[in-house]
Amino acid sequence: MRPLSMVEDEGFRQMIHILNPGYTLPSRTHFTKLMERKYEQTFQAVKSDIKATQSRIALTTDVWTSVATEAYLGITCHYTGDEWNMKSICLTTMPLEERHTASSIAEWLEEIVARFEIPPSKIIAIVHDNGANIVAAAKVLEEKHGWSSVRCAGHTLQLAVNSSLKHSSIEKAVGAARCLVEHFRRSELACNKLRQKQQQMGTPQHKLVQDVSTRWNSKFYMISRLLEQRWPVTATLSDSTVTQRGKRYLDLKADQWNLLEELSTALKPFECATVFMSGEKYTTISAVPPLVKGLVKSTQSVVFESAAVQAFQVTATEQLHQRWKEETTFSDTAQNTVILSSALDPRFRKLRFLTPEQVFKVQAKVQTQAFEVRKDHQQQPAPAPTTHVSLLHALLDSETSSEEEQREGEGDDLNSQVRNEVLFGEKPLPKEENPLHWWKANENRYPTLSMLAKSYLCIPGTSTPSERLFSAAGDIASKKRASLSPEHVDISGGRIDPNIDSIDTKSVSVSDRY
Repeated sequence: MRPLSMVEDEGFRQMIHILNPGYTLPSRTHFTKLMERKYEQTFQAVKSDIKATQSRIALTTDVWTSVATEAYLGITCHYTGDEWNMKSICLTTMPLEERHTASSIAEWLEEIVARFEIPPSKIIAIVHDNGANIVAAAKVLEEKHGWSSVRCAGHTLQLAVNSSLKHSSIEKAVGAARCLVEHFRRSELACNKLRQKQQQMGTPQHKLVQDVSTRWNSKFYMISRLLEQRWPVTATLSDSTVTQRGKRYLDLKADQWNLLEELSTALKPFECATVFMSGEKYTTISAVPPLVKGLVKSTQSVVFESAAVQAFQVTATEQLHQRWKEETTFSDTAQNTVILSSALDPRFRKLRFLTPEQVFKVQAKVQTQAFEVRKDHQQQPAPAPTTHVSLLHALLDSETSSEEEQREGEGDDLNSQVRNEVLFGEKPLPKEENPLHWWKANENRYPTLSMLAKSYLCIPGTSTPSERLFSAAGDIASKKRASLSPEHVDISGGRIDPNIDSIDTKSVSVSDRY
């Protein structure tokens, strides 16, 4: 995406004149007004779509700083459509001029919700990272409006893995791998020789991958690629025409190669979980508890020879239990949003990660919420036809009116229907199936539960959607647009699909990896 000011560049104007001498190029102001008009149309369409949905809504949020050192708050909105499809809308990338305190962030979120005329009661949860200020803001909103605070599974995995990697032997091996990759990235001669060695040895001609400090899985990709290219890399470093004698120390020692190989095996399940949880087009929140239990099981089931990787296993297991205690254990005093989402997902409805006693409590909680939802959506009964009764009959029937009996009967029927829905005896759906497709096919069989499922299964498991806003915003507020006003950054941050299926929050291609 190019800045609007390009229409005033002399070279561009000359090119247009050569292509079409009779064409008068519009000014930058003209395109700015077009963009603002399009934004207003999109804004109204988004408000209408949100108002029309019967599903409750989940929000994700994150804070970002542009190259012009301007801070922005990104907020995305998520809900389940009438056809059981996941809908995602960019609400804002609003500029922040005040300190990012918990109270300020809470007020900004309320401000955006009010701007889009979303009733606070319609919001079920807010997904955020583990920053102290945003966690405190979510707690304020939870106490004030009842919005459930859901911590980003991707960021929590990042913290858990990074803590587990803090072992001296692992840090030295990863540091040596990083230096080795940097050497090849800086040396064109070494890169050319590496390609020759890859051809000679029949190894895939892949480039080495550099890790990034803010993404733990980039370490995994760096290690995996280095292991794949071990022998071409070693052969290149051994070539005296390429590598000076003083730099041959760059090659890793045998025990470091072995450690990295074991570490790659240990990290693979975490990478798989991170990629899965970062998806936006399918349900992720309900998979958090079984995924955590699966990570614990896979971490403990493999036997490694390296003491450092054994220490990683112990720490990773502790971190998983510690950081996801609330998401994997039912509490009588908490909202249990993640666990209730799993209970409403036909893949995990058996709740095998809980004890039988906890499963019973979850079913009771689902039944209570289903009954409340059913009452809210229940149609008002038509007035009963008037009938003439004798005075004596009216006097004898005064203890309980026919209207009261009818209401009691309807209440009993409603209780029975809700109870039967909650305890439905369907077999669990295969894990690879889409639970939203199942609910679409069975909505009429379980009308009450389907109302709950629409609200819970739309919650993203990570705050990745709001982070991806800044992949687009970073392309918009680039160095060539450092003077772009914060308001126009917000306007440029998203666009609406003609059928309102979703707001495309990505102006550029972004990897699905967290």
